[in-house]
Amino acid sequence: MGKNYPDIIGSLTKPMRDLHQGMPKVMKGFGALADNAKASGVLDAKTKELIAMGISIALRCDGCIGFHTRGAIRHGASREEFMEMIGVAIMMGGGPSTVYGAYALEAFDQLTATAG
Repeated sequence: MGKNYPDIIGSLTKPMRDLHQGMPKVMKGFGALADNAKASGVLDAKTKELIAMGISIALRCDGCIGFHTRGAIRHGASREEFMEMIGVAIMMGGGPSTVYGAYALEAFDQLTATAG
């Protein structure tokens, strides 16, 4: 499909750092929110990353797809689990989610290859 998710993640490093430097209180607050929301509780961290992925697909956010795919892989999500999540995202997001679901699968395959 032509998107390179390792590059997408990498290209966000400087702009995200700029956000942290330009509005440290906001970004520190967002970071704390994200850390607490993704921490294992009744739902484990892998499940939470898969939920975030479904939302990323439905909202069509390439950066989010990259970051949450990487998180799901780090927490042990299998390709089969990822495919099921994509199915739910398509149900919720309709036709555009079929396109971004394909991008998400591409991200999973790319980031799994680079993690190994």
